[in-house]
Order: sequence, then structure tokens, then C-alpha cells
Amino acid sequence: MSNENNISSVLTSGFTRRNFFRYAGILAAGSALPFTERALGQLPTLRRVPPPDAVMINLNENPMGPAPEALEAIYAASKIGGRYQDNQHELLKHRLAEIEGLKPEYVNVFPGSSDALLRLVLAYTSATRPLVVADPTFEAGEHTAKLAGSPVVKVPLTKTYAHDVRAMVAAAPNAGLFYIVSPNNPTATLTPLDDVKWLLANKPKGSVVLLDEAYIHLAKDPEPGSSLVAADQDLIILRTFSKVYGMAGLRAGAAFGRPDLLAKIAIYGIGIQPAPGMAGAVASLNVKGLVEQRRKTITDIREDVFSFLAKNNTPTIPSEANHFMMDVKRPGGEFIDAMQDQKVYIGRSWPIWPTHVRVTVGTRDEMEKFKAAFLKVNA
Repeated sequence: MSNENNISSVLTSGFTRRNFFRYAGILAAGSALPFTERALGQLPTLRRVPPPDAVMINLNENPMGPAPEALEAIYAASKIGGRYQDNQHELLKHRLAEIEGLKPEYVNVFPGSSDALLRLVLAYTSATRPLVVADPTFEAGEHTAKLAGSPVVKVPLTKTYAHDVRAMVAAAPNAGLFYIVSPNNPTATLTPLDDVKWLLANKPKGSVVLLDEAYIHLAKDPEPGSSLVAADQDLIILRTFSKVYGMAGLRAGAAFGRPDLLAKIAIYGIGIQPAPGMAGAVASLNVKGLVEQRRKTITDIREDVFSFLAKNNTPTIPSEANHFMMDVKRPGGEFIDAMQDQKVYIGRSWPIWPTHVRVTVGTRDEMEKFKAAFLKVNA
């Protein structure tokens, strides 16, 4: 479908007067900064402009980058970048459906998963139907809901750092959307799939559960929820190629869900996908052993850092992803600034845990520099 046809489709597919004014209000609220940047909440991470030789372990990126096979596909798609190449996103849609055991109409592809996340918040929350999230968790949904005028209900994690689904239901009997991130960001901890099943069985009528599986490939014993989508539950799953596949800057992701659930988010965007990212995603899925090899590499580096931190009396939360939380026993912002003085840029802290900071697992060399900076900061 061409750009012009996509725009026409959006304008004629039920973009109601209420939705128009709501969306216009969001754009006005975000006029000082691009809406996506405000919603993603990434700007506070860079407290100063990093020098060229800085260690950047702040945004949960994968320093391994795309697989060689993906790079070849990306280059081939880029050479004909003057064309829309709609076939690339169709190829990705059908390949994902095949892998996940879903019908193709249960899969929509996006330029990354954050695009779909923002749309889902707009579609399924309102002034009377709040967004329910864990605390702490990835804030993009929360920022979007607030800009859209939807209430946000925060519920602390359990003692095992899982989403407290029972407390989430009790806290918002009129919820529109329950947002579950597993493994969670920032804690990198899993919420058992049985808890997701309980939530689906006990949630308010008309609400939807959004399961963000951005880091699922990095978990040791993952429990993906695709079978629940295939069973037509009120569930939408998000996936991304930004993490284990190393394509954060190339933008490829997907949402799995019943066609009627996915249809409600179509009006919140034009739907054009970057062909190089789509081509790279398809190629990545076809590389045998890629996920397992990268999971092992990241796990080995992460556990080495955990051993170092344990020797230096710094508590960490067990991680099932390419990032972790550590308790620096002082205000997180202060520690972040001190590390940046050493040219090491780590992630941010969350208000509920002001002395914890998030760190991305970088290369072995980057994590050695992290260790050296850590020792200087704590000398």
C-alpha cells in the first residue's frame, strides 16, 4: 500500500471526532518536544552530552548489533530504498505467525514495539478507564496515558519482583489496559505466565491485557504468551528486534493479538514500515542458533559483573535480560553523574527505588570500563 493510500485509509477507518480531538490534544501537550520522546521517557538518561569515547550502557541496547545475515538483507533493501517495499513487512508478518503458531491476521508489524505500545494506550484507556502498571516498570505507557488524559494506577512489584496481578485488579476495577512487562524493565525479572492467565480470567469486563515481551528471548526459561493469543484471549503481546537481535536503530517490532483487538490501534498511525528494518528482522529470524548464542554471551558477561558487584558489597536484583538493577546506597542521580564523570553512561533510577540504578550489559570491554569507573566512584 502506498503512502497516499495509507493516509486515506486512516482518514476513513473510524477516526472519530472524539479520537481526533484527543490526539490533537496530545500533540499540543508535546509541542515543546517530539511526542514520542516525551512518551518514551528517555531524555532524563542523558544528563550531559557524552564524549566520543564514552561507554554507553544506558538504553538496554545490544552492542553486538545486527547479525551478518541481517546486515546483508538490510543492505539489499536499502539499495532500492526509493520504493515502499510493502512486501518486506508482509514477509515479516507471515514468518512471525509461522514461528509463533498464529494466523497471519493475528500479527501486525511496526517500526519497533514502542509504536504499538503508544497506540494501545491511546486505544484502550480513557478518562474513565485507567492504565494499570507495575512500579517500577517501563514508563512509556504511563507518559502516553498522562498526555492523553487517562489515569495511571501504579502497583508495587511483589517480593519476588513479579507483577502483582491480584493487587492490580483490586486497585482498578474499571481498568482499560493492564500493562505487564516480562522480563520487566528495569528489574529484568519474569512474571509467571500463570499470573497472566489469572489476570485474564479475573480482569474487569472489556479491559485488555498487554504483555510486553521485549526481553523474552534473553530469559533462561521463557514462558511466551503466544498460545494465549492463539486461544483468542483478551491479550496483546509486544515483541521487538531491538534487544537480542541488535536492531534498536533499525526499528522492527510486532504486536500479536486477535484481529478485532489489533484493528482498534490502526487509526493512530499511517502504518508505513522501514523496509531495511523489516528485511533485517526476517533475516534474523532465519539465523539458526542466533538467539541461544547471544543469550549465552550476554548471560556470561552479566554474571561476571554480578560477581564483581557482590565482592564490592553492592546488592543486585536477579536478572533475566540484558540489564540489571543495583543498589548504590545513595541517590541514584548522584551516582549516575559520578559515573558520567568517568565517561561511563548508565541508565536511570525510578522514584520508588531512589537508590537503585539500571545498567545495560555491554561488551566485555565496556563492562571492564564500568568496573574501573565503579571502583573510582566508590573509592
